[in-house]
Amino acid sequence: MLQYRSAALAGFATQCWWGGIKVMVFAAFYGATAVAGASASMSLAEAVTYTWLAQGLLVLLPWLGDPEVAQAVRTGAVAYDRLRPVDAYGLWFARSAGWIAARVLPRVALMAAFAAVALPLVGLNEWAWQPPAGAAAGFAFLLSAVLALLLSTAMVMLLNVAITAALNERGISAMATPVVIVLSGNLMPLALLPDAWQTSLLLQPLAGLMDIPARLYFGQLSGWQAVGGLGLQVFWTVALVGLGRFAMGRTMRSLQIQGG
Repeated sequence: MLQYRSAALAGFATQCWWGGIKVMVFAAFYGATAVAGASASMSLAEAVTYTWLAQGLLVLLPWLGDPEVAQAVRTGAVAYDRLRPVDAYGLWFARSAGWIAARVLPRVALMAAFAAVALPLVGLNEWAWQPPAGAAAGFAFLLSAVLALLLSTAMVMLLNVAITAALNERGISAMATPVVIVLSGNLMPLALLPDAWQTSLLLQPLAGLMDIPARLYFGQLSGWQAVGGLGLQVFWTVALVGLGRFAMGRTMRSLQIQGG
């Protein structure tokens, strides 16, 4: 995946375009709230940084199954994975984690170079990616990002199992995409949604993909709250891995190979 440099550059350009649109929307929103005398739960600078962070980590979100698994299911090559002398779930998990990481790393590096370095150099510091709240917040964010990768992979594995059972990935991806984009906080920060929803939004598993890492980055979760946020990511990762192993075992026992 790291060899597809053109794909990384194309994705980066697209995400810069959408990031710019979202930044302008936030600027208009915060300008209107300032005129109306309302207050938001995060500042405009945090919302702008959140936007660039979300765009850089966009491909971390588990709205697609592993394309190699989908192709293997369509062609019948999935039988080869069943014959390998390794744990099939572990093999697919490692492959999916590598597939996600290899797409995320180049794009987030390019996004950081653009939004955190280039924009301030041309005098657009107010639209730039701001540094974390502190060293502790930065370290907690990096740890949370690693856990988000594992959590995303556990969710992708559930999609892989569903694709294996359904023999087609299109419908499953179409249903997963809007749910993941909204509940992860990628569409808009979950902190800007109604206060009455905040506890439920923080506890649901998709918050560990974008919302919790961002709260740690901004220092909104610190001390034991930060430990609790990281613990939620670990809990949902372990729970979804267990669910994925169970579902994969049941699916593989009744798998009918097509193609060949």
